Amino acid sequence: MNDQLTRKRAVIETMPTVLGYVGIGITVGIVGRASGLTVLEVLLMSMITYGGSVQFVIISMIIRHSELLPIILATFLVNARMILISMSVAPYLEQESVLKNILLGTLLTDETYVLSMNKINYTKKRLNFEWLNISNLIAYFTWAIASFTGALIGDYVGTPKKFGLDFALVAMFIGLLYLQIISEREIKMMLQLLVVLFTLLAIYIGLIFIPANILILLATILGCSFGVIMKNVFF
Repeated sequence: MNDQLTRKRAVIETMPTVLGYVGIGITVGIVGRASGLTVLEVLLMSMITYGGSVQFVIISMIIRHSELLPIILATFLVNARMILISMSVAPYLEQESVLKNILLGTLLTDETYVLSMNKINYTKKRLNFEWLNISNLIAYFTWAIASFTGALIGDYVGTPKKFGLDFALVAMFIGLLYLQIISEREIKMMLQLLVVLFTLLAIYIGLIFIPANILILLATILGCSFGVIMKNVFF
C-alpha cells in the first residue's frame, strides 16, 4: 500500500482479497443449489442480501421452511456488526456527500473495511469516495460472479469442503489481520496483540453459551471496549 487514493491503487490493493470472495462465493452457490434454490435465486440473493455468513443462515432457514419475519430478523442480527463498522469508517469520509456515504456504507464489507483501516495508516488518516467505491465494487461483483459460478457447478460438486473452499475466507482474514498489525503506526503492537488475544478468548468462551451469529456482534463490542480501556489506562 501507499498514500495514493486513486482508482488504480484501489484495484491493485483490493485484488489480493478476491480469492477469499471467490472461495466462499462458490461455496454459497454450491450450497444454495444443493438446497433447492435455482441459479437465478442464488444470484439474486447474493446481489440483494450480499452477505456471506447470513446467506448460509438464510439457506438453512429456507430448508427448514421458516417464515419470512424470522429470516429478516436473523439477517439483521447477523449483519448488525456492519452498523459498528460503518460508524468507525465514517469519520474518515466527512468530506464526502451524504449520498456518497450511503452508497459506500451499503456496499461496505468486512474485507473492504479492513483494507480501509490498513489504508489510513499510509494516508494520514484520509479516505475518499473514489478509492473505497472501487474497492467495494470489486468485492460486490466478484461475490456475485463467484456465487453464480458455484450455483452453475453445484450439481457436479459433492461438497466444497474437499476443495478447501470453506477455509478461503478464514485465510484471507488472517492475512488482512497480519497486514493491519504490521502497518499500524500509532497503536503499539503489544496492545494490538492483547486485543486480538482477548477477542479470541471472548469468542472461545462465548461459543459455549451464546449463538455464534449474536456472538460476533458482542465480541466486537467487547474487543473494542477492551482496547479503548487498555490504551487509556496502560498505553
